[in-house]
Amino acid sequence: MSEPDQHDEQHQQYATIVVVGGGCYGSYYVRQLRRAVSAGALAASRIVVVDRDGQCAVARDFVLESPSPPVEIRVAEWSDFFDEYLNDAVARPDSFARDAIVPSPLMPHLMGEWVMAKAHARFGNRVTSDRPFEHVPETPWSRAGGGGVHYVSYATWTCPINCVEPRTCPHTRSARDWSLPVTIARHERDETTSGRPTVAVSLFCRHRAYGVGMFDTTEVIDAHRRVTDAAERGAVDAIIGTVSHCHGALARMTIAAPGASPDSPVP
Repeated sequence: MSEPDQHDEQHQQYATIVVVGGGCYGSYYVRQLRRAVSAGALAASRIVVVDRDGQCAVARDFVLESPSPPVEIRVAEWSDFFDEYLNDAVARPDSFARDAIVPSPLMPHLMGEWVMAKAHARFGNRVTSDRPFEHVPETPWSRAGGGGVHYVSYATWTCPINCVEPRTCPHTRSARDWSLPVTIARHERDETTSGRPTVAVSLFCRHRAYGVGMFDTTEVIDAHRRVTDAAERGAVDAIIGTVSHCHGALARMTIAAPGASPDSPVP
């Protein structure tokens, strides 16, 4: 199996790192990021924590300490923040080229929601979202969730929340021979080869340093562009995944061909 490589050192120089949520998980991520900066494992100009509570744990514990890098609290609903932030990134990609996003284990599928909202805005009634999966990427464990989101995992056991998914799995004690981005790319090829045009994009949450996983903002923008380009060519089944090597949340939408009914099957 060929899996995506870990980030090299040149990608460890960040401008803004966005942390989703300022509660217990957000506090842990900010603490670990500051430790990583102090140890020279990465550099960042600032950390922005998004929480609807201006008095969240991060605000109490870190903002007044004048840490390096500085920690800012953005008081907003997560979906509202990312609608503004990611639209700005589309308009000014160079300004966001060194940004990254640290997701929360408790957040909804925010990136999938944003990509689907952009598709609805561009293609109108050609788009149907919240549809259940007809063909799910093959993994040992999967479950349908609410709002058309499907959860997949290579683990049939409970993993520790801070597992960094090393090449030797801590549970099996043997080599980890799986990676969801690879599986999803293979699923896209198999579906398209089978006559079901599919575009499948992965926001790949990698371990970067000191137990913190994140994906680059540019990955979200590239996902949006890939879905848009595929829909411009015609009918397509689009899958948007926020994934790590082992676990993921997948959203699906179908985009009909121009002039076709949105309920028309993808040919």
